[in-house]
Amino acid sequence: MELSQKVSLNQDVLMQDLNGEAVFLNCDREEYFSLDEVGTRILMVLQQSHSIESAYEALIEEYDVDPEKLRQDLLALVRELEEHGLVKITNS
Repeated sequence: MELSQKVSLNQDVLMQDLNGEAVFLNCDREEYFSLDEVGTRILMVLQQSHSIESAYEALIEEYDVDPEKLRQDLLALVRELEEHGLVKITNS
């Protein structure tokens, strides 16, 4: 995974926002997942950004957090979402 790549919701995934928390259904795998409020916000920023790097830059402005910790957590979340088939990563 490269920071220049873009993250988007997989086409086989349905997502519903429930009071700031996201619930997903991977229709292909017939599995449910959920994200807490912060994870949901991060995913929204990722989907709206042109790259993982631009999402990182937006999030570092929004949250008072150690920059390296944010980078590690952001990449870990993207990897986990990809492993569960919830997102796809493409070249932007």
